[in-house]
Amino acid sequence: MSRRTLSDAEAQERASEQRSYLWGFALALILTLIPFGVAAFAEWRPLHLYLLIGLCAMVQVVVHFRCFLHITLARNKREDLQLILFTALILLIMVGGTLWILFNLYYRMMPHMLP
Repeated sequence: MSRRTLSDAEAQERASEQRSYLWGFALALILTLIPFGVAAFAEWRPLHLYLLIGLCAMVQVVVHFRCFLHITLARNKREDLQLILFTALILLIMVGGTLWILFNLYYRMMPHMLP
């Protein structure tokens, strides 16, 4: 098989994309290891640990959108971003509604077991 040689612009774009993937991988790895390390080796209160895990998860979502999915605030990518935000809204409504119903049932069925 013959390999096609890349022009300078294509080679530069490919190098930029590979750099983006490597940065994304490194950041995702760091943002995963931080909560694992704190949970395994530090004795934090559970609330602080949950907040750290949630913060690292949110930052990791942004890293994945930017580095792997190439979702930015540029004009031509706005439709992709709107689709993702709408999907997140639907998931939030479904999860929030489910939790609301379950806690309401728990409150109505076992009021004597409430803290």
